[in-house]
Amino acid sequence: MVKDWLLPLLAGTATGVLSGFGVGGGTLLLIYLTAFAGLPQEQAQGINLLYFLPAAAASLPAHAKNGFLEKSVLLPAIAAGLACAALGAWAATGMDTALLRRCFGGFLILVGLRELFRKGE
Repeated sequence: MVKDWLLPLLAGTATGVLSGFGVGGGTLLLIYLTAFAGLPQEQAQGINLLYFLPAAAASLPAHAKNGFLEKSVLLPAIAAGLACAALGAWAATGMDTALLRRCFGGFLILVGLRELFRKGE
C-alpha cells in the first residue's frame, strides 16, 4: 500500500531538510516515530541517534564551507555535549518511559514558546 511507505518517506524528507539546516530534524523524527509510527520512546531515541550521525556528516561540510561554524566555541561545545549526552543516556535508560515522554513533551513546549515569542534577529 502507498500509505505504508509514503508517510515514512515524507517524514524522512522533512527531517532531512531540517537536519541539513541544523534546526531540529531529530526532534521532528522523534515526534513522527512515537506519535505516528507507534514506536516506544526508547526505540525512537535509538533510531534518532543513528539517524543523526549520517545527517550531521552530510550537512557539516556545507555549513563549514559557508562559514557557519564558530571555531572558538567548537571544542567547549563538543566536550560539554559529549559529557552531557553520556549522562543523559545513562539517566534515560533508568527513567520510567512515561516520565521520559513527559520530560520530552515539556522540552518541546518550552522550545515552541521560545520560538513563538522570540524577538526577530
